[in-house]
Amino acid sequence: MKKIFWIAGENSGDLHSSKVIEELNKRNTDLEHFGIGGKQMEKFGFKPLFPFERFSVMGFLEVFKHLFFFINVEKRIKQIFLVSPPDLVILVDYPGFNMRIAKMTKELNIPVLYYICPQFWAWKQKRIFQLKKFTDFIAYILPFEQKFMDEHQIRSKYVGHPIAEEIEIKLSKKEFAEKHNLDLNKKWLGFFPGSRNGEINKMLPVFIKTIYKFDSDKFEFLISKASSVSDRIFQQFMESSQNIKILEQNNYEMMKHCDFLTVTSGTATLETAFIGTPFVIVYKTSRISYEIGKRFVKIKRIGLPNIVLEKDILPELVQDDASAENIFGTISEIIDSPEKYQKISSELKHLHDILGKKSASGEMADIIEGFFK
Repeated sequence: MKKIFWIAGENSGDLHSSKVIEELNKRNTDLEHFGIGGKQMEKFGFKPLFPFERFSVMGFLEVFKHLFFFINVEKRIKQIFLVSPPDLVILVDYPGFNMRIAKMTKELNIPVLYYICPQFWAWKQKRIFQLKKFTDFIAYILPFEQKFMDEHQIRSKYVGHPIAEEIEIKLSKKEFAEKHNLDLNKKWLGFFPGSRNGEINKMLPVFIKTIYKFDSDKFEFLISKASSVSDRIFQQFMESSQNIKILEQNNYEMMKHCDFLTVTSGTATLETAFIGTPFVIVYKTSRISYEIGKRFVKIKRIGLPNIVLEKDILPELVQDDASAENIFGTISEIIDSPEKYQKISSELKHLHDILGKKSASGEMADIIEGFFK
């Protein structure tokens, strides 16, 4: 039996990896999957070695607070690799930690496959040289990354974006309205505050303030709650809120059926763009993390849909600009203008065409099987 050690430290990586493991299970049951991952991966036989929720931190200050945890995890992984090395290590996104593990793994002569490579083109551009040195193969998911791979002669392949096969709309708008007690005669505004507790602390209070600026006689308000988010942290902001529906499932239906969305920067922005509903991208982090990051980021756009399309299609409100007043103004401006609304909808169809041509799980399974031939 071949052993594969995975590191997927975030919800999105957990979901993307689970699809690959599911595909591998269909082809070959003689594989053992273990390491760092979540409940989606566990459904297909993955064995987690660490509490998944401890890895969901973002930003310089936030990571620093959890530094001892990450150091201990790294030591434990090295011990595992020395005593009983896996046949393949698959690193999924999560670059701050995974790049360190890539270096250690390569030094131990264990093959390394990187799935969803770090966004080196945005910041820390020297990572491209580390990727070449410390990995055996890179499976990348954004088509424009090919030029960097070719330029540096890195063994790699464009596998398509995993969201193309993950997004599934199971409920019609009428069915969705009945399930969540929504008024079909009102416009629906949806809010995605993020999948990390730190994001909830930053964005949820702002989203609630934004909602209070709208007329509840004309709008329905929906807020998505990720399973990875603490109930206690989420509810402390929701205690006094009225006329707001909290959804812990049906995210894709929410993205599809809402008239407009406000989405915290991350994978959810690509999912929403792929589905095609107009939205505004927002992002906030700690002041220290923002000031440090601002000095390193080399691109003008933060939203993945805008980066992939190489256009400013979706409005972006970052840090101090991500205020209730600005979000309210942006939503109102677009939703009250059929012309602006339709222009965004039309542009997002191009992104669907770009990302929707391949099966990432199938491509990944092919690459993994190639390591064992």
